Amino acid sequence: MDVRDLITDGLERGHGIIRRVLEGATPELMAYQPEEGSNPVGWLAWHVMRVQDHHIAGLSGGGQAWLEEGWHERFGMAAESEDYGTGHTPEQMTAVGAPGARLLLEYDDAVWARTADYVSTLTAEALDRVLDEPQYQPLPTVGVRLVSLINHSSHHAGQMDYVRGLLRARR
Repeated sequence: MDVRDLITDGLERGHGIIRRVLEGATPELMAYQPEEGSNPVGWLAWHVMRVQDHHIAGLSGGGQAWLEEGWHERFGMAAESEDYGTGHTPEQMTAVGAPGARLLLEYDDAVWARTADYVSTLTAEALDRVLDEPQYQPLPTVGVRLVSLINHSSHHAGQMDYVRGLLRARR
């Protein structure tokens, strides 16, 4: 198996779960929090997409769909390249899910297109490139960052699917 296929498959697994949760999602599901202060489904989806958009742009040397394609405007948010949810207040988390599942799916399409384009260009040498991120030891490589994205996406996709199941069980 080609490593690009492996990376794509790993990313697609979380991506597919997120899309299944969002397709036909009600406003109730998008805003649902099992406990006060927990992450709503809409926010979780936005966060995964923003992190992927941010990281792929950083790895590729390109721009973020969030800014270049005006997604921040469509979400009614500021043009902040480093805002991907870390440190959000409960009010900010709730506001992100407000646009609804359709807008999140459209943003996901834009992020996924950039991700697929980037992954298709990777070589073994590119995956071994060391990133200048001294806060991490050992220093991560492009390959390590992509594995982190796979883990991040799968982790939050599982949360979204679990919360969807909790809401269904309450009905």
